[in-house]
This record gives sequence, structure tokens and C-alpha cells, in this order.
Amino acid sequence: MKKFFEQLDNKKILVSDGAWGTELFKLGLRSGECPELWNETNREVILKIAKSYISAGSDIISTNSFGGSSIKLSHYNLDNKTYELNKIAAEISREAAGDKLVMGSVGPTGKFLMTGDISSEELIESFTLQTKALLDGGVDAILLETFYDIDEAECAIKAVKDFPDVPLICSFTYDRNSSGEYRTMMGSTPKDVLQAMITLGVDVIGVNCGSGYNSMIDLVKELRGFSHNIPLLVQPNAGLPETIESNIVYSETSEAIINSVKSFLSIGINIIGGCCGTTPEHIKIIRKTVDEFLSNV
Repeated sequence: MKKFFEQLDNKKILVSDGAWGTELFKLGLRSGECPELWNETNREVILKIAKSYISAGSDIISTNSFGGSSIKLSHYNLDNKTYELNKIAAEISREAAGDKLVMGSVGPTGKFLMTGDISSEELIESFTLQTKALLDGGVDAILLETFYDIDEAECAIKAVKDFPDVPLICSFTYDRNSSGEYRTMMGSTPKDVLQAMITLGVDVIGVNCGSGYNSMIDLVKELRGFSHNIPLLVQPNAGLPETIESNIVYSETSEAIINSVKSFLSIGINIIGGCCGTTPEHIKIIRKTVDEFLSNV
């Protein structure tokens, strides 16, 4: 587990991967199918995606396990396969990564503590099982991504903290309201989230999804202004989604993000990649831009 921190310290800026979900849809995943089941039924497709990001220049890739909690898998009657599907996800990315890093992807459950949908004990139990499977499969760190509820994130963090010395990244998604202020879906400000994450002992704080590269610059500036020296992860979408002929399309090209990536690097982020709609081509551009930036530091 020390390898993650060594890489972060030595390289200063790590390039992560891009989207998994939109890549899966390109390769045949149908609406309503369980993406995590493909770890078992279409292993070579998952391996292909993972390898494509390594080839594009990623220092660290994630796993096809975003919806892999037992709570999410129960929607497909697959909760009895939680451990197996997550472990395979980690093993596939581990195989593709070689000596590069792997972070186990854990997403929110879609359940709300405040409405009594679920208890904190149930959340912790679900996140603990998923975390164990990912660690057993060989990940170097856990990435809690696209969270929007501090209380649910706290349950996930408590679950990960049951496993000693595991590097922990926690990334939230925000929207900009009519007043121009950033808020999570639950109404938390970036400062609220940051303070909570620091108190809970998160190693890297992130922002992902929600908006494109250029639209996320002000948010990242705000986070860096509050966060001082804590490492920051940034993974924007390739623009906002559009529906074209019944297909969801993200139109921000790899060339279009170059100036935004330069802005993020100047702000002082530590890990940069992409979320929905980003591809290996986006990662190639990010890799090139990061290398040029570091050569001039």
C-alpha cells in the first residue's frame, strides 16, 4: 500500500484513467444490464478497456466495480455474487496495470440515510464486503467516487478504515446553482465536504463527474483554496451529455480539453483523469500535457 504514496510523492502528478461506463456501452453493454457482471461474462472486454488506459499513459487505473456494492447488485439479484464480481474486477485491472497502480472503484448505493431508506450499519456492512473483495483482488487504493452525501461517504470511509493502511481517495460530485455556488445534491458546499473528509482521515480528496473540464476549473480553484496541501483528484466529464438519435453523447474532444488541463495543473492538482465520456484519446492528451508541465517545473 505504500506504493501509492511513493508514486504520488515521486511523480507529483499522477494521470488516472477515463470513463468505464461509456466505453462499455460502445463495446456492447445494453441499457439495463449489470456492468459488473461483465467482469465474469466478458472478462476480455473489461481487460481491453483497462489495457487501453495503460497504453494511453495512465499511472493509475480503476476497476469495473462502481456499482459493485451488495446494495446496488441486489437490483439485478446479484448481491450473492458481490465478493466474486468485485474481486474479479480488481484482478482484471491488476493484470492490465502491471507495475502501475490500481484503485478500487466504489460508488454510492443510491439509498438515503436521511429518509430511513437504509441504516448506517447496513451501508457499512455493504461497503466492507466490497472493499475486502477489491483488496483481495490486488488494488493499491480505494476510490470512493461520485458521492454526494457526506453521511453515506462517512459510512464508506469507516468501512475502508477497518482495513489498516489502505490509501483512501474520496471524490464528490457538485452542481452549480443559480447563484453560481457549488453544492452537492444534498446541499453541502465544497468547504463542508473538505472539512468532513479531512476530519475522517481521507488521504486524497476529489471532484468528479457533474461537468466538463472547463466548467470545473472554478470548483477546483475553490477546493484548492480551502484544502492547502491535501492531494486533489480531478476527473471531469467530456462535457455535458447530449441525446443524439437516442444515444447519450459527450462531445468535448481530447483536443478541446488541453487548456483546461493546463489550468488544473497550474492550480495544483495531484491526480487528473476523466469521468463520463472520456476515452483513451483524452488520457493521451492529458499524459502529454502533464509531461510537458512537469518538464518545465
